[in-house]
Amino acid sequence: MKQPFKITGKVRIKNLSPDFHDGMDKADAREKTEQYGKRIGDLQTLLYANANRAVVILFQGMDASGKDGAVRRVLEFVNPAGVQTTNFKAPSSEERAHDYLWRVHKAVPRFGYFGVFNRSHYEEVLIVRVMHLQPEKVWKKRYDQINAFERYLAENNVVLLKYFLHISKEEQARRFEERLRDPRKNWKFSEDDLKVRAHWDAYQAAFEEILNRCSTSCAPWHVVAADHKWYRDFVIARHLAEVLEGLKMKWPKPISDPSKIKVV
Repeated sequence: MKQPFKITGKVRIKNLSPDFHDGMDKADAREKTEQYGKRIGDLQTLLYANANRAVVILFQGMDASGKDGAVRRVLEFVNPAGVQTTNFKAPSSEERAHDYLWRVHKAVPRFGYFGVFNRSHYEEVLIVRVMHLQPEKVWKKRYDQINAFERYLAENNVVLLKYFLHISKEEQARRFEERLRDPRKNWKFSEDDLKVRAHWDAYQAAFEEILNRCSTSCAPWHVVAADHKWYRDFVIARHLAEVLEGLKMKWPKPISDPSKIKVV
């Protein structure tokens, strides 16, 4: 049975399976992911050469859903010099002295570049909501503000791709346990992760409202079933390649006629 990827109407998270893999074979998915990755690398060069738009790849999801892993795999063949990555952690004192979207807008990459957002402005209606960091009358206004901000970006040549990495509570537990067992991954685990996990249902409700209120025609949400890392990476790589192909980029014309230039 199929399930929606691009959110175009009302959804219930409980009806979306994190274990979904569309009947794909793991080896086949990995091979296709690599093919899409190489194509993304080629298209990045075109994006850089034209330098008339930017592409932001935004990831949201519970801890251990694979935000970092997806970036590494999907952008494996991309020139890192053309990628600006931002991890949105707790705001600094300078960031708190501005409006909440200031640090996000500042992180939008220059034209010709990819931008990767590990978490984003949506934390302002996630952790802020779940942990009661702001009163409801404050964060409730932010859905419309976020939609207006994203529409502004779209109208100014910023392509915003939003991926919600949908992981099950059981798979998250398995990955946490793996981090605790493996000395090479111990550093990734924090007891704060368990504090967030204790509010699982509240976070799922907050994510659901985000999907329903902030999936717009200019910046739709995409739900990626993330229990299988190989399927997660395949879906994102395929979509990113398709979006870049859809931009129909061509090589820019040279300023001078190359045939009349001699290198001496």
